[in-house]
Amino acid sequence: MWRHRDLVGIEGLSADEITHVLGQAGSFFEGSRRQAAGPRPQSRNLSGKIVVNLFLEPSTRTRTSFELAAKRLGADVVNVGGPSSSAVKGETLLDTVKNLEAMHADIVVLRHPASGAAQFVADRVDASVVNAGDGAHEHPTQALLDAFTIRNHKGKLSGLVVAICGDILHSRVARSDALALGKLGAEVRLCGPRTLMPVAPESLGPTVRSCARIEEAVAGADVVMMLRIQTERLQGPMLASSREYSRTFGLGERVLALAKPDAIVMHPGPINRGVELDPRVADGPHSVVLEQVEAGVAVRMAVLALVAGSDPVAAPGSESLGAPS
Repeated sequence: MWRHRDLVGIEGLSADEITHVLGQAGSFFEGSRRQAAGPRPQSRNLSGKIVVNLFLEPSTRTRTSFELAAKRLGADVVNVGGPSSSAVKGETLLDTVKNLEAMHADIVVLRHPASGAAQFVADRVDASVVNAGDGAHEHPTQALLDAFTIRNHKGKLSGLVVAICGDILHSRVARSDALALGKLGAEVRLCGPRTLMPVAPESLGPTVRSCARIEEAVAGADVVMMLRIQTERLQGPMLASSREYSRTFGLGERVLALAKPDAIVMHPGPINRGVELDPRVADGPHSVVLEQVEAGVAVRMAVLALVAGSDPVAAPGSESLGAPS
């Protein structure tokens, strides 16, 4: 079911492969929950392996969850951040990764501001490369954990309506989610200001369509995912003001009422409260934002084990942690 040395994007995965990752993640997720109140068992999947988290863009959730995931699999973990890397001295990305590989790194988890950086590195090194976000291109593990969270709540993905609203143009999450959810049979509605929408959003798949108004996108939706405005990627003025954006494209209780009564609200983080998401919704009964964070560790455990060529194996004393689903 899994034949890839790297994970650089959702685009190169089949629906069966995505489903396989979700199944493996489910085993890790249940095992971690059952052991949460007691000593945490250590899986042997990556025993003797070295995982390097090379993050050349800021990150809290993704970097921390990859570190936890690797450690729970028994790997030795090295974290390298932008300010502490030789990139600030002018070293190229390829030279940085080649040097890490010379120290016998087995897996490089890479976040980089340039689209295509993960594929560029994967084509040139022997270590496995996992894309933790490359520019506005893709963020595959975020899409996988989002799909996992939705399936946990809804029991399925096929036939669901998922509205993704916000800065679609600059969002690698929107792209990866649209690809993954579309392959698994969900209808994906993309919505945002005209200046923050890609030219042809429907090119992301036959089940993807664009909406001009958030009310249209949210109406009858099973899932509503909000995205922040990526101010660090904006080229010149593309919005009138945050206040105007919140009024026309923010998710508050009035707009959420248009979704299905059991709709869930998601956000990949970080949340800009009061801009794209009303705090009453972010902290309300429909929100599964913190469940996304929890799922991220299990999904990244599954991905790391799979690219390392290891089938999940239960840790001693745990019947479910890492057991195949």
